Amino acid sequence: MSDRVNVNVSVVGEIGGKSYFDGGLLSYIGWTILGFLLTILTLGICYPWAVCMMYGWEINHTVVGGRRLKFNGKAIGLFLLWIKWLLLIIITLGIYSFWVFISLKKWKVKNTTFQAE
Repeated sequence: MSDRVNVNVSVVGEIGGKSYFDGGLLSYIGWTILGFLLTILTLGICYPWAVCMMYGWEINHTVVGGRRLKFNGKAIGLFLLWIKWLLLIIITLGIYSFWVFISLKKWKVKNTTFQAE
């Protein structure tokens, strides 16, 4: 009897496509200024919208293994998480703030997919 196990692994990069980023400097500057103004003019309330705009711009201009990524996150979903995180930070006297960065990263990845071909 053999102790070997055959595993079939497929890697996106092996499909043959290239990975690249096709965003431009002028659009980056424009989105950054818009996000900054949106955040400042609303006293930070619309910061989740600015995050979604900037992250959406970054992801929507990224191609991995020949397949374009797409950001599906909605600002209202992030806004609700933002409120929850703020309450947890207050309740834990700031300790939860160490986990907010990881939680935000998880939310971004959860809302990133490959664009339909």
